[in-house]
Amino acid sequence: MTLDLHPLLRVQGLSHRYPGARDGRHAVRDASLQLHPGEVVAIVGESGSGKTTLLQCIAGRLPPSAGEVHYRDAGGRWRDVAALTPREQRVLARTEWGFVEQNAADGLRMDVSAGANIGERLMGQGLRHYGQLREAAQHWMQQVELAPERIDESPRAFSGGMRQRLQIARNLVTRPRLVLMDEPTSGLDVSVQARLLDLIRGLVTRLHLSALIVTHDLGVARLLAHRTVVMRDGAIVEQGLTDRVLDDPQHPYTQLLVSSVVAP
Repeated sequence: MTLDLHPLLRVQGLSHRYPGARDGRHAVRDASLQLHPGEVVAIVGESGSGKTTLLQCIAGRLPPSAGEVHYRDAGGRWRDVAALTPREQRVLARTEWGFVEQNAADGLRMDVSAGANIGERLMGQGLRHYGQLREAAQHWMQQVELAPERIDESPRAFSGGMRQRLQIARNLVTRPRLVLMDEPTSGLDVSVQARLLDLIRGLVTRLHLSALIVTHDLGVARLLAHRTVVMRDGAIVEQGLTDRVLDDPQHPYTQLLVSSVVAP
């Protein structure tokens, strides 16, 4: 993969302290990473390692206690995510960014149809033509391998894997430049996970997406990510090309993670 020399996202010295923590503990401590256009980076670690908190800080959903998150927007301007107004954050979140929740129901409006879930983001960009909205919704349902004739059904009628596909379609309909994913395959059956991962990999390649993916599953990182970031106790302990990190881990914690996967 040939990377754009200019990163899309820069995270520098990011920290987030647990509210009311008396022992000085941080959920995230001095985390730094970069993401380039067209690149997928996986953030891996055990439960409680701080990976989801880091993603939430990057997304602007949690305030950092220290450090910065800068994003290079479609106009080439660097934006300080934490300094954006709530309105600016909302506009960014529904246009240039996408966020795929671990629990699909948290990323969908469960009281409206599948088509309305997809079309809502387009309406946020000013599209009001009913026929065009339905056409776009049906197109993106096909893109994520959902039957377009189910456009008027409620997400409640869909299985967990189908809801996750619908959530992905809802995010991708506006062609975001950056997609943040929090454990997108967690809680799904193994066969459903495999199909969803194949779908995500195909979409990332076809649409030239940039993505940050939080996962506890090293297999997900190996399949999807160009680079992998390993977290433990809120700190990044190792990062690099995914094949290098997983095949020749340098940090003892990464070695432990890898050995626990390959052990008989």
